[in-house]
Amino acid sequence: MSVEDEFPLVQFMRENFDPVGELARIRAEQPMFPMAIPGDQTVWLVTRYEDVREVLGDHERFSNDFGNIIGLGSNQDDPGGLGFRDPPEHTRLRKYLTPEFTMRRLRRLEPRIEAMVEEYLDRMEKDGSPIDLVQSFCLPIPSLVVCELLGVPYEERKDFLRLSTNRFDFSAGPEASIQAVNDAMAYLTDLVARERQNPGDGLLGTLLREHGDELDDRTLASMADGLLTGGHDTSTSMLALGTLWLLENPAEAAKVREQEGYITEVVEELLRYMTVVQVAFPRFAREDMEFLGQKVTKGQMLLCSLSAANRDPALGEEMDKARPERPASSSHLAFGHGIHRCIGAPLAQMEMRVAFPALLRRFPDLRLDVPFDEVPFRKLAIVYGLDALPVAWGPRQA
Repeated sequence: MSVEDEFPLVQFMRENFDPVGELARIRAEQPMFPMAIPGDQTVWLVTRYEDVREVLGDHERFSNDFGNIIGLGSNQDDPGGLGFRDPPEHTRLRKYLTPEFTMRRLRRLEPRIEAMVEEYLDRMEKDGSPIDLVQSFCLPIPSLVVCELLGVPYEERKDFLRLSTNRFDFSAGPEASIQAVNDAMAYLTDLVARERQNPGDGLLGTLLREHGDELDDRTLASMADGLLTGGHDTSTSMLALGTLWLLENPAEAAKVREQEGYITEVVEELLRYMTVVQVAFPRFAREDMEFLGQKVTKGQMLLCSLSAANRDPALGEEMDKARPERPASSSHLAFGHGIHRCIGAPLAQMEMRVAFPALLRRFPDLRLDVPFDEVPFRKLAIVYGLDALPVAWGPRQA
């Protein structure tokens, strides 16, 4: 494959933790980069930090509407929840969710997250070493947190875990993934209908009690599906990649175990450094314009490379290394920027602040069970992560 052939894919490519070097070269030499795609169309790849912030923060010039992709009218039923909607529909729906993601509201979930983490650590200890940490810990925790958030009944959580896991398993092909999404939507639509009859204490029940006359079942199910999409695979990937980095940096792992507040700095820097969501939801030019020295025509797509932006040397020194002591790591773009910044960011941060220290304290001798170069990183993934993380603890096998 030639370099030219790789350009349409370069934003999805990694070398272990790092974006490929070609992406850095594009950022330095042509930060508004034209990529040719089938149909003689041009997609613009935006790579510098300040430029990405400008695009993501300007919904007047750049649209998120899913109809731009599938050729339908504005704000059609879509797979992205709020991510593929423009104002005023985006504004209307987000206002219902925003109060549920304040830190005051989320603190009521913290004891439950702590209990879930301890439960799965107990299971790991019972099952014994070695294990695949992705399957045993990183995958179930985010799914169960979404269950707790939405108000999925306890007796249905095992099936919900299967539904939410299947939608991110692409090994059986795209048809199976589409079917898994449809199955999840069918379940969520049914759950909303039941919650409407008897609202519980979760997010769905709260929205139905307070705004039930303003939100139909399909819209609520789509909002819930968007929270599942945004909060499951991303958190799973961060837990896996973050654990791998900590195992490769034992001095940092020791500080996480021993220093009570240090995990906050580690989480923010790992979010920047890993940037598991490699590109933001696509934007579309609302009008002909000149942008960053290029002529952009109405309807053309702009892809913002979050992984390139978060490694931009303009942000400081050694941005290609993880330095938890780095000042102002929270200015990263791992959760996006502007009106579409991930609404569940505080919940994801809370999950990681709970999970990493608990894991390292329970298993202080946790280690990789394979050489680092045998760890299966994902290939060409929008959400970067690990297919597996083989770990062990206790006495080493002969």
